[in-house]
Amino acid sequence: MEQKGINNHEKEIDVVAIGNAIVDVLVYESDSFLEKNSLTKGSMALIDEDEANKLYKSCGPGLETSGGSAANTMAGLSQLGGKAGFIGRVKKDQLGEIFTHDICSTGAIYTTPAIVKGPSTARCFIFVTPDAQRTMCTFLGASVFLNPADLDLSLVRKTKVLYLEGYLWDHDEAKNAFITSAKECKLAGGKVALSLSDSFCIDRHRESFQNLVENHVDILFANESEIISLYESNDFESAKNIIKGKCEVSVLTRGKDGSLILHRSKEYIVRPYKLGELLDTTGAGDIYAAGFLYGYTNNKDLYTCGKIGSFCAGHIVTQLGPRSRESLVKLLDEQLHLKDVNNPKEID
Repeated sequence: MEQKGINNHEKEIDVVAIGNAIVDVLVYESDSFLEKNSLTKGSMALIDEDEANKLYKSCGPGLETSGGSAANTMAGLSQLGGKAGFIGRVKKDQLGEIFTHDICSTGAIYTTPAIVKGPSTARCFIFVTPDAQRTMCTFLGASVFLNPADLDLSLVRKTKVLYLEGYLWDHDEAKNAFITSAKECKLAGGKVALSLSDSFCIDRHRESFQNLVENHVDILFANESEIISLYESNDFESAKNIIKGKCEVSVLTRGKDGSLILHRSKEYIVRPYKLGELLDTTGAGDIYAAGFLYGYTNNKDLYTCGKIGSFCAGHIVTQLGPRSRESLVKLLDEQLHLKDVNNPKEID
């Protein structure tokens, strides 16, 4: 089968991501806690700093880790043995120190200077109820004010793939940082990947996202609702047919229906993996991207890239939080048998 990974041994880093630098606070809570704090189960709400402080004081003990979609992906890539870097803004405060220590502890390179003035470090409360539903409250704080001055372009030039997080597309300065880094990466011979992140974000910036995809992106990651939103399609099949040819590779995840990888006239259907009881879907899409990019930067064929991503996602939903507590390398070795890949289902 045709190989479509990168074979550039001069690059020192596999993937550098630019995204929101957020401390994830993952807590098991009861339905009554949600009711007490007027939170709608399963919702994803933006909150201000006062509300963030109030929730932080009232919730029970939790797991605090460096988070944000792209940061989770880089942590997953590091866990798989890839060389990762991350660019994102925090403040010089307690949560900023937690983010910095935690992302670096994964093995990812993180050197973005913390700001001294302005909003505090971003945080995302992820309340997981007994039915495995996530209720998320996010204070974006310092993270959204990333600008071109925060970029370490020497890092961007060294990477095989630059991975951009769509959540940052709301602010003009962050957009400028994206375009600046994408151009620099391309000039240095790298590839640019984009995660669309959220259909509501797409609704706000549909035309500019379309321009970004068509003019700067080589690899697109999107779930079913995001790709439908991007082109205002009636259904997944229509959206799939539109995205064909817009960029080199499109990776479309479909939850329980697995994922679909598009490359020119070819489609690769990747089945989902059920590796245990569903506990928490936090970070499933993020670690899918990590697995795919790990395969891609190690010159695996596209079907195998998708298979690694699907396996990682199937594993992560069986535990609390977006970071595997088991060795992903060992799990892949024992259960996925990468050296003996099944024949993919390919459609011409």
